Order: sequence, then structure tokens, then C-alpha cells
Amino acid sequence: MIRKIKILTIAFAMVMVVPLAARANGLPVFTELAATAGKAVAFISTEKTATGDPGRQFRQQVPEGHPFREFFEQFDQFFGQQGQQPRIQRGQGSGFIISSDGLIVTNNHVIDGADKVTVKFQDDKKEYVAEVVGADKETDLAVIRIKADHPLPTLKFGDSDALQVGEWVVAIGNPYGLDNTVTAGIISAKHRIIGAGPFDNFLQTDASINPGNSGGPLLNMQGEVIGINTAINAAAENIGFAIPSSQAANVIDQLKQGKTPQRGWLGVTIQRVSETQAKALGLPEPTGALVASVGKGHPADKGGVKQGDVILQVNGKKVDDNNDLLKKIAGLAPGDKANLVLWRNGKRVKKTVILGQRGDKTLASMIPNGKDKLATDTVLGMELSPITEQEAQALGLEKAYGLLVVSVDQTTPAGKEGIRQGDVIVQANQQDVNSVDELKGVIERDKKRGAVMLLIKRQGQNSFVALPLDK
Repeated sequence: MIRKIKILTIAFAMVMVVPLAARANGLPVFTELAATAGKAVAFISTEKTATGDPGRQFRQQVPEGHPFREFFEQFDQFFGQQGQQPRIQRGQGSGFIISSDGLIVTNNHVIDGADKVTVKFQDDKKEYVAEVVGADKETDLAVIRIKADHPLPTLKFGDSDALQVGEWVVAIGNPYGLDNTVTAGIISAKHRIIGAGPFDNFLQTDASINPGNSGGPLLNMQGEVIGINTAINAAAENIGFAIPSSQAANVIDQLKQGKTPQRGWLGVTIQRVSETQAKALGLPEPTGALVASVGKGHPADKGGVKQGDVILQVNGKKVDDNNDLLKKIAGLAPGDKANLVLWRNGKRVKKTVILGQRGDKTLASMIPNGKDKLATDTVLGMELSPITEQEAQALGLEKAYGLLVVSVDQTTPAGKEGIRQGDVIVQANQQDVNSVDELKGVIERDKKRGAVMLLIKRQGQNSFVALPLDK
């Protein structure tokens, strides 16, 4: 089994140190590594009971009047009840043993929702029934356990941070049910963000990975697990992704104890800082994470973080962008102190936040609704007017404030940046603006920056848009 995202998935592992691969004619030979590490690779099969009619969605897409429409309706009439009968869905994946008593690492998507999980090994004809010890959807990791009557071979984790692009790696898994398949390649890139989840930080490899490799180990030349194969680019050839061992190890330590992973929580929504926004904010470079909103009563709110702040550092470590901030905060535990360095009104400000617990409830509490929703982009070249009480009511505003965008010249920066008719400009460079004169005053005051950053409300949502200013 492998997950599709625009990409498919595979997985991760721990490794038993084996001798360095031999070299022939300057090229590595993987025979010893494959033979040794392969003994600890698990081939996972799953069964899930499903109900419902798998063809109903397709039939509903057939338009009225189409010759097949009547056929499908008659089919439903006579055979529809049969389509509702329970049926077995089967899947496959990979994993690897991390303890001799039977703990196995795999991907969450391999075992998610399964009624039965079974495991086989390369040199063992026996089939083992596994139980799920713990799983984490956000990192797509899981730990399962089998009971064997003898100690099992294991793999150990290596240091994925020490990997360099161009190093040889080996993947072992169960692609398309072809167990004990060994492929080799190199590390093509590190720190890839592919949209698979909130903690994207993948290793990219050209070692052949296919559906069924999910959860299997990506090994360095010492036979150590430096990645868990998790995804592939379905539109490309030999572009695979693995969760780095350095990121997975802490999560797996918690999962194998049956614990839910504990992650820090700020309670803010954030976005990347663009070059134009950096100019508008007076930042020397586009770095850090821009705070688009702060959840009322959440840790950041209690710690004094404000909308429009840029978070530059966490506990003395530089924040590169919004993704980097998310990883740094999630890497801390609930109750930990996060000493933040913020950029506010052209100055560095220090704040300390006591982190909360990241989880489904806290995430749901930040989903925008009504007047607190967040929005997308906006820009200059606009016809503006103060908002009337009627307009404020129609736009869902609590009161008449800000400037209404009456029209936008699409040839100007505002139009090109996506500002629309009906948008409301609430702030300019973090100062409230309720008249055209106030907006002009902010632009005149800060024109040396070369840009102005607007806080725009659209359909109840907030978003920052930076517009360049003519010198």
C-alpha cells in the first residue's frame, strides 16, 4: 500500500549496523548490506471490512439523458442491495524491526483502519498477526507489535542530519507485493516540502520506491535507517521521499510506549514573509514567520504575541520561515517555555510563551469561522471609501471601520497582487486606517521602506498583502 497525495507514500526504520558496502570498479556493491538488513524488514498485509457501494459515485456522475444512465439505474434497482454488503479491502506495505521482542515501525497510512494486520519476513515462512501499539497521523508513523518465540534481528537508526546530497542509499520493501525487493540510489535532496502534512521535511531519493514500499527503511551504507520511505511523485520516475530518522526517532519513542505524541502549541496562524512584506515591515531580509492571527486565550495571546508580529527566533535558534517555526514549536513539549524574538514596529521584541498541547481540539479552535477567518492575498491601485454602517453589516463586520475597495485597476500592483472589489483595508503597516487620508499618511511616513503592508479583510477573513511603493 502506498498513499497518494499528488505523491504516494512509503516509510521509515531503525538499523542494525553492518559492514560498509564493498566496492567493485569504483561502484558500491550492496550484497552484504541487503542480506543483513533485509532480515529485519517486515512485509505487511492488511484487511479492512468496507461497506457501501463503490460504484455509486461513478454512476451519479453519468449525466441525465446519457444512454448509460438508464442502465445504471436499472442495475441499482435490481442489484443495489448487493452493493451494500460488507466486503474485504486488502492492502500491503513494509516496515522494519526496532526491537528483538517484536516492535516494528511502519507508516500510519499502511495500517490505518485495518481490522487485521499480518507480518512476514524474508527467511521465515510463518505469518504473524500484529497489534497496533501506537500511530500518529500528523507524521504518518506507526508502531506495531508481533509475538515471536525467538529474538528477532533489528535495525538501528542513523543520523539523517549528517547525510549529504549525493550519498548512496538503499531501500528495502514490498512494492506491489514483491517482498524483499532491494533498490539503490542516492540522496537527491533534503528538507523537501511536498504538502503531505504539517511537518514536511522529507529526504528525496532516486532509489526506486513504489506502492508497497510504504513504511520500509531507507538505509545508509552502514546499514542504518536514515529514513522511512513514505511518498513518491506519481507523475515522475524515481522521485521518492522518506521521513528523516532525526525527525521520526522522538515520535517513535513515544509511540512504542503507547503514548500520544506530545507537541508544543502556540495558538497562532502564520505565513511566510515575502520580500515585499519584509520591505513593508522594515525587515533586513525576508525571514521568520508572520503572525496572521492570534487565537484568543491561546498561549501566544497570553504571552503577548500580536497579529502582525514576525517571529524571528525560538529559544535562541533562527526561524527561517513558517514551516520552520511549526517544526521548532512542535519539537517542544506542552508546558515548555518558548523564548521568542519578535519583529514589531521596526524593532526586536522579546516575549516568553508557555506552550500548550497541540491536538485536534486546539487545531479546531484555530479554524477560522465568521469574523475571525483568515484570508489570502491583496494589493494597490484602488478606489477607496470609508465604510458605512450598512456596508459593514453586509460584510459581516462588527462595526464600520477600515476602507472599502470600490474598484481595482488590474494593471496596478494592487490588481496584480489580487486585491478585489469588496475587500476591506483594516491596517497599513500595522496602523489602523479609517480614512483615505490616514492611509496616505502612513504611506508618506514609511515611503523610504519602499513598500506598504496592508491587513485586508475579505469575507470575514484576514490576510496581509505587501505592495511596492514608487520611489
